Amino acid sequence: MKRNFFKHSLLFCMSSLILTAADFYQNGNIYTVDSNFSKADSMVVDNGKIVFVGKEAEAKKYLKGNDRVINLEEKTVIPGIVESHMHFRGEGEKLLALDIFMKDKKTILEMVELEAKKLKPGEWITGRGWNQEVWENPQFPSKEDLDKVAPNNPVSLTRACGHALWTNTLGLKEAGITLETKDPVGGEILKNSKGEPLGILTDTAMNMVRGKIPPLSNERKQEAMKLAQKNLFSLGITSASDAGANLEDISNYKALYDKGELDIKVYVMLGGAEVANQFYPNGPQPNLYNGKLNISALKLFADGSLGARSAWMLDDYSDRVGHKGNGRYSDEEIYQYVKDARKNGFIVATHAIGDAANRQTIEAYEKVLKEMPWDDHRFRIEHFQIVNLDDISKTINLGILPVMQAVHATSDMNMAEDRVGSERIKGAYAWRKIIDMGGKIANGSDAPVELVNPFYGIYASVARKDHNETPKNGWYPEESMTREEALKSFTIWSAFSEKKESIKGSLEPGKAADFIVLDRDIMVVPEKDIIDTNVLLTVLDGKEVYKK
Repeated sequence: MKRNFFKHSLLFCMSSLILTAADFYQNGNIYTVDSNFSKADSMVVDNGKIVFVGKEAEAKKYLKGNDRVINLEEKTVIPGIVESHMHFRGEGEKLLALDIFMKDKKTILEMVELEAKKLKPGEWITGRGWNQEVWENPQFPSKEDLDKVAPNNPVSLTRACGHALWTNTLGLKEAGITLETKDPVGGEILKNSKGEPLGILTDTAMNMVRGKIPPLSNERKQEAMKLAQKNLFSLGITSASDAGANLEDISNYKALYDKGELDIKVYVMLGGAEVANQFYPNGPQPNLYNGKLNISALKLFADGSLGARSAWMLDDYSDRVGHKGNGRYSDEEIYQYVKDARKNGFIVATHAIGDAANRQTIEAYEKVLKEMPWDDHRFRIEHFQIVNLDDISKTINLGILPVMQAVHATSDMNMAEDRVGSERIKGAYAWRKIIDMGGKIANGSDAPVELVNPFYGIYASVARKDHNETPKNGWYPEESMTREEALKSFTIWSAFSEKKESIKGSLEPGKAADFIVLDRDIMVVPEKDIIDTNVLLTVLDGKEVYKK
């Protein structure tokens, strides 16, 4: 980056006559992501809003005389990234715990052993990010593996997907899990060949261990949120989401906004009916703190994950006969949850990965919307990974929004077909089918399940390859997005999923000045170069919040 990049040229006049100055960005390569996907070279920002975007010659009538002039030096500008599905505090807490993301088993065990040496006996070791599918031996690990390196410390290591947990003998003991312990509803205590607990718990069973870990203080949770914000700004993310916030999370958001320590925009999905019931009497609150905090959705969980074989399938897993995964609700339960949300004007966002979970969710939405029509409901299905082909078209016809994470496809491609077989895979990660049917896809990362970098997601969307550029021609490349669609999915389509498309998601007059400057043109560089994109500048509501 040139030293003089973004040096400000100031045109002075009497400040007593003009109290505020506009920011005039010129000589840029600006992708507006408007309805025509127009390009521009100049943009004028005033009081946090875009007042003009277009050709430089036309910009002058929007200037005041004491404007700050920023020469973009032909750098590429796109709207700020709208992260449609992540776990905001979880992303920050990942930075406070062992980062074992996609590391091999040997390295993870070495990290646990080193951590155990730093701690007193009995203190918990926590971390997140393991994935047995990328190991040389892609089998679930065991409690004995951890016992060897941490015999005196209980361990809780969450799988990358967030739907399985690896613990040791001490962890099982703390949780009170024995040979006689039965699986909880919606979860599983995996057993070894002797019928003993393996040390792997899925979904609701994870709570048996997690409930024994001393909770972080509110101060530490707020610190995690600030760490998450810092990281997201550096990656060009101006709007985040919290897919499953609890009451304490919301209290911490408000405390940080009150203190002026949080600027990022957050779309909150209330974590379950018990939390949502506290908010229903006052209705949705989409514009708290000048629109930065949006509390207007209920988050439900219909199943688990494909990697943990806890995603709920209509038929048996192809690689585990007799097992269909774990559904979380009866048909009546999910119907009632959706109905209550609809009565109170809340969007419903349901986690559904397996085809059974997706069908149950679609049918619950359909039933409620038939009883209580809502033309602009924006009901969402989070992940929408393995879906019956007939259910895909039904979803689009009902106006349900698939909220998907392109990076899940490239993380799962080494095992997905083993899990579901050659027929069901036709409805898996089916982006092209969805878009060709007239659907919009809101994209995201599901961080900390995956790395939050949006350019990894854009690359996965268009290439359907991993970072090693495999497979050579892409994994089911006929389902890929165009670059234009991929960018829309991380900007205007994600804003649409929040009912905020009139406020953000594209660079148009009247909208928030949320935009980022990149070191390359992601619309034209070789496909493989997209993943190495660097953000040079992040602007939120007209204010620079990150500069490289």
